[in-house]
Amino acid sequence: MPKIPHRLYLTEDQMPRQWYNLRADMKEQPDPMLNPQTLKPVTEQDLYPIFCEELAHQELDETNRYIDIPEEILEEYMIYRPSPLIRAYNLEKSLDTPAKIYYKFEGNNTSGSHKLNSAIAQAYYAKKQGIKRLTTETGAGQWGTALAEACSYFGLELDVFQVKCSYEQKPFRRAIMEVFDANVTPSPSMTTEAGRKILAENPDTTGSLGCAISEAVEKALTTESCRYVLGSVLNQVLLHQSIIGLESKTAMEILGEYPDIVIGCAGGGSNLGGLIAPFMQDKLTGKANPKILAVEPASCPSLTRGKYAYDFCDTGKVTPLARMYTLGAGFIPAANHAGGLRYHGMSPILSKLYHDGYMQAISVQQTDVFDAAVYFAQKETILPAPESAHAIRAAIDEAIKCREAGEAKTILFGLTGTGYFDMTAYSSHRAKTMQNYIPTDEELEKGFKSLPKIKGIQK
Repeated sequence: MPKIPHRLYLTEDQMPRQWYNLRADMKEQPDPMLNPQTLKPVTEQDLYPIFCEELAHQELDETNRYIDIPEEILEEYMIYRPSPLIRAYNLEKSLDTPAKIYYKFEGNNTSGSHKLNSAIAQAYYAKKQGIKRLTTETGAGQWGTALAEACSYFGLELDVFQVKCSYEQKPFRRAIMEVFDANVTPSPSMTTEAGRKILAENPDTTGSLGCAISEAVEKALTTESCRYVLGSVLNQVLLHQSIIGLESKTAMEILGEYPDIVIGCAGGGSNLGGLIAPFMQDKLTGKANPKILAVEPASCPSLTRGKYAYDFCDTGKVTPLARMYTLGAGFIPAANHAGGLRYHGMSPILSKLYHDGYMQAISVQQTDVFDAAVYFAQKETILPAPESAHAIRAAIDEAIKCREAGEAKTILFGLTGTGYFDMTAYSSHRAKTMQNYIPTDEELEKGFKSLPKIKGIQK
């Protein structure tokens, strides 16, 4: 029997009671979000019409290193947390690698992903403020599912704008949101001014997260006692998701381990930022120097091929401007891209860390991702979400490098959720009808041309 257990669950007493705010240890802060009307840094008050007041405060907090998790949120967390840290013994054996591979599994809840960590927090703060209704967008459907659950817990109504191609490809994601009484609309739609404008310009569009954000924000601003919430990208979301990394670090300390390489899939940045948070803290403070690797789809390569610039967070250009790695707010990934991670930009925090050299990034093709997903499922018995499989792909490749170099490194990756609602994509992969799509430089340039020109800041 192995000396280290296959999986380690922390006790409830060992679960973190505080979130970690990565910005408090950053040498340089991300550039401030800008008010789209004044082009001046946003204030908390600027955000109040969109976000709950406490969430607006968290969004702009650069100084408080640790923030207490309210007891009501902890009670909900304890339904499914702490989540397990798992040693991938079978995967290691099949790869014949000297590397030790660990993964943090966030799929042990009905939403099937890490998204519930922030959904519960955001719904709680809305309820506490007396808000009656929330709006949001969802791409692959994991965030919409998680928020539907959280709103059900706290008795809030919810409107979800689901990216149209996902709405059509994943009917059971829509069904589970509706089980929790969410109203789900394919985006872009004719129910909002933003949606009607996008459809007028591109009637055949399959949608994007940028489109869905525009519709959800408009709905929030035009509905009484309603606020908008977002499942990734924002500083507040990375804060809530830090519980992933904090639990991971505590579990590895119990095992006497520390990762040489930390790997996360990268779309908007929620799970990646959460997983790496305490390890990035060590890197920033000089306590350790792990390799931190972001893995994104080749069809939506914001970090590896995007520009570090101010851009709108939505296609309708109504949100604040954020400086981030971006493909342009008008960029829409190919409809045959089934791997999630479809957002045109990247978290400003992660963008700044990448820009300053604290982390690395790679992009991978869709068929390679699903090859890794199937291989992992056959060895470790968990069917991974396509998003998670991006991290699996990189973890396998790093383990092979260890075999070739004879290096016994310790690898930690985030298994963000399960893939049971993604069987259409898995079937396409098995039937060998799945296609790769990599945008050309000319296609990306169209998106870059839409970047806003800001006098004195961005030409």
